[in-house]
Amino acid sequence: MRPHVVLFDLDGTLTESGPGITRSVAFALDAVGAPALEADALVRFIGPPLPESFRTVAALDDATAETAVAAFGEYYNAHGMFESSVYPRIPDLLQALSNDGRRLAVATSKPTHVAVAVLEHYALSGYFEAVCGAISDGVRSTKTEVVTAALAALDTSPGGHAVLVGDRMHDAVGARAVGIECIGAGWGYGSRTELLDAGVNTIAADVDELASLLGVTLRRQAEEPASPSVGDEALA
Repeated sequence: MRPHVVLFDLDGTLTESGPGITRSVAFALDAVGAPALEADALVRFIGPPLPESFRTVAALDDATAETAVAAFGEYYNAHGMFESSVYPRIPDLLQALSNDGRRLAVATSKPTHVAVAVLEHYALSGYFEAVCGAISDGVRSTKTEVVTAALAALDTSPGGHAVLVGDRMHDAVGARAVGIECIGAGWGYGSRTELLDAGVNTIAADVDELASLLGVTLRRQAEEPASPSVGDEALA
């Protein structure tokens, strides 16, 4: 597999964002007077669109879910956004793909401005030609819509030359809906069963295996990381 276009999910794929997200969810549930959730339930919020998770995981009605999303943002924007880390070897992978002439974009359920801020904070933004996330007015909220927007931003039609890398069922569903393959990020928050049931084409156990699947070779870990090869002005 040597796809010319590689789309990446953010949470659970590029960044280990669990601590910030779960703390933000706990804050939001307390703010709306909803019962606290156990740790395994909180983890289910990582990846899918927030309104959906507040309705399905926390059993909130639509109005309360909307209020909870706002409360989530209050904590997340002040603290949770950077209570995370980049997975090991991800910068190496992005550099190798860039060096090989691949076109990269982020397709995330996070709001676009938040995704851009996270990528900039961790010095990853320069690798991506486009960052496409959810839009707050609901015009773009599902993974299918986000993936479609990312392909359009790169002026790329769906097909065998594009692939999405993600760790949750929503990634597989979104990729399949637009006609591209999906590689499961086995180091993320979705289980192997979840990914396979959702229809991923294959699962990479770690970033090195993902590099092999994408047809690039990573530098040795002892080497110093190289600088991003695409300018920040390319963000869309």
